[in-house]
Amino acid sequence: MRRNEFRQPLRRRGAWEKLWAKRPSSLWVASVSAIVLLTAGTVWLSRVPYPYAGEPVIVVKIPPVAELNTASTDPAPRPEAEAPETPSEDEDSRKVEILEAPPQETVETEAAIIISPRRSLKPAPFAEVSETGPYGALPRIGAGNKKPHNIYARPVSASILYSNMPKVAIALGGMGLNTELTQKAIKSLPGEVTFAFAPYGENLQVQVNKARADGHEVMLQLPLEPFGFPAANPGPKTLMAHADAGANLDALAWHMGRFAGYTGITNYMGARFLTDAQALRPVLAEMKKRGVVFLDDGQAARSMAAQVGQVVGLPVRNGVKVIDLDATEEGIEKALEELETEARDKGVAIGTGTGLDVTIDTLDQWSRSLSEKGILLVPVSAAYRGRAS
Repeated sequence: MRRNEFRQPLRRRGAWEKLWAKRPSSLWVASVSAIVLLTAGTVWLSRVPYPYAGEPVIVVKIPPVAELNTASTDPAPRPEAEAPETPSEDEDSRKVEILEAPPQETVETEAAIIISPRRSLKPAPFAEVSETGPYGALPRIGAGNKKPHNIYARPVSASILYSNMPKVAIALGGMGLNTELTQKAIKSLPGEVTFAFAPYGENLQVQVNKARADGHEVMLQLPLEPFGFPAANPGPKTLMAHADAGANLDALAWHMGRFAGYTGITNYMGARFLTDAQALRPVLAEMKKRGVVFLDDGQAARSMAAQVGQVVGLPVRNGVKVIDLDATEEGIEKALEELETEARDKGVAIGTGTGLDVTIDTLDQWSRSLSEKGILLVPVSAAYRGRAS
C-alpha cells in the first residue's frame, strides 16, 4: 500500500535540506560559467600583444639571392701590378658556364626582370686583360682565357639571358666628343644602354669610367673608309680598304690604345671598307686575338663583316635599325617601334644611334614604357650570350 505523505506529521527541516532546496538549476550554472569564461577571455586578450590585428599571416622562407658577377664588379686590380696567378683554362671555362647557366625555378619571374637595377662597374683598365702597346694600353686575352669582352661586360642574370621575352639592345655612338651630352646620356639613360666612344674625344678614360660607374658598358667606335672618301672623312687614321695590312693594323692599335674598358668594337661609317673581305680579314683577326667582339651597325648593305668574322672565329652581330636617321622625336619613336617588332619576331634586336640631345631624351622616355610592353632592355654584350645569341 502506498504511503500517504500528506498524512505524515510536519517536522522541522535541517540546514542541509534547506540549502539543497535552494540549489541553483543546471541552466543557471551554465549561464554563469559562460559569463565568467567570456569575461576572463576578454581580459586575457586585452593583455596579450597581437600585432597583426586579426589579418591573415603567411610565413614563407625566402632563399638567398645568388648574384652573378664578372670581374667588372669585383675590385679592379692595379694596372701597374703584375696579373695574379689565375686558374687553368678548363677552370675558367667552368666559370663561364656558371655565368650563362639556364635559370632555376627559384630565380625571379619574367614580370620582375623588365629593367634590372643600375649597377656600378669598376674603373678600367684591368691589368689581367691589358698590355702596353705602341700608343697606349691594349686589350689582351689574359691567363685562363680571360677575355676583355667578358671581363668588362655589364653583368646580366641567367634569368634574363635565357628568358623568352623579346630583348632590345641599344648602342649609342659618338660618345666622348661632347662632354656635356655624354654626361647627360650617362645620367639619364638606363645602365643597360651601351655607349660607343669615338676615339677623338678628350679625357676619354675619365669619361669611360664615369659611364662604367653608372652601369654602362662601353665599346670603341672605329673609323673605317666610306664610299666617297675623302669628301666623306671619318677622321684621322681611318682604316682604308686600299692600304696594306700593316698600315691598317698600326691605325687599329692607335685607336684601341685611346682608352680601355671596352667589350668590343663597332664601325663608324665604313661602307667601302666593310665590303672588302681582303682588307677586313687581318683587322677582324686582330680583334679576335685580343678578345673583343665586333658590332656591325648595319648601314653597309653589302658588308662582309659577318662572313669574314665566321672565317677568323670572331663573334660578329649586326645592328638592324639606326634609330635616329630621322633625328626628330617622331622619327626616333617610329624607329624604336620597328625595333620592338623585330625583337618580337627574332627574339633580340640591336639598334644603333648617336648621342644627340633629341636621341637621349627620346630614348629616356621610351625606356620607361618597356615594362608595360613586356620587352627587356639588355646591354649589347648580352646579344652575344645566352638565348639572345
